[in-house]
Amino acid sequence: MKIKIMDGHCDALTKLYMNPKLQFGIEEQELDVSYPRLKQAGVKVQCFAIYLSDSIQQPTFDHILQMVDVFHRQIVQHPGMHFIQREADWRIVEAGDLIGAILTLEGVDALAGNMTHLRILQYLGVRSIGLTWNYANWAADGVMEPRKGGFTRKGKLMLKELETMGIIVDVSHLSTAAFWELIEMYSKPFIASHSNAQKVCPHPRNLSDDQIKAIIQCKGNIGITFVPYFVDSAVMTVPIAALLKHIDYVCALGGERHIGFGSDFDGIEQWIKGLRHAGQYGNIIEALCKNYRESQVEAFLYGNWRNFMLQNLPK
Repeated sequence: MKIKIMDGHCDALTKLYMNPKLQFGIEEQELDVSYPRLKQAGVKVQCFAIYLSDSIQQPTFDHILQMVDVFHRQIVQHPGMHFIQREADWRIVEAGDLIGAILTLEGVDALAGNMTHLRILQYLGVRSIGLTWNYANWAADGVMEPRKGGFTRKGKLMLKELETMGIIVDVSHLSTAAFWELIEMYSKPFIASHSNAQKVCPHPRNLSDDQIKAIIQCKGNIGITFVPYFVDSAVMTVPIAALLKHIDYVCALGGERHIGFGSDFDGIEQWIKGLRHAGQYGNIIEALCKNYRESQVEAFLYGNWRNFMLQNLPK
């Protein structure tokens, strides 16, 4: 069965930025996500995150611009890729053989509270922004920040700006307190691009039942992620079947139409068995087809993300 796939989060762009010798267009052992591997699996749309590694001790907006440059040179200029900035771009990708690339930002640290920088990223085609990584920045606390705070004053201003601009907000990595403040302040649908269910695997990065229900309620989307210790922290080798427990759980909470995948490929150093890189998505398809109807499998892999993006990308 040939099924389209959208993946809501990967860190291939960070690897390409940190190691200029790597090439997106060929099958690199060091790259989980490359053009040949996306093509092999039938991935139709891939989100590429701008994430400034911890090794950059003082991240600045220049670092972000350098990564945008790498995105264009390595990914967008590849003849098999198409930059998705608007609804019409998605439809171009869907109508042919091209693979769509969506540019996202993971953590607003390097924006330094400058709303002009935020608007420049909109002009450059960034379509989704994760507000924090694991720790605190000028805007909000991340989920691993010990003080467990919410938004700062400037962070609340940024959130209103994002709402006006129509950039999709991503709450993966956001602190619990900030999540619930966002619910009070923000009226548009939002996503958790790479997070799982806390009741299935009790990791702080996973979502509580109430958070999952809130994302469903706002007509958002949840990208089930492949980080092994977000899937099952009790075993050394995590099987693909363990991913299905998270899907089952979110479905039981009413989220069948709000589930996608957000692999976190290239952002991980451990892998689920049979999911070592993007080219192995077929192994998920095989597992899903044994447990769900074809229409459900198509929705989880592509249709739910498609519906969300067509509703929320600029027209």
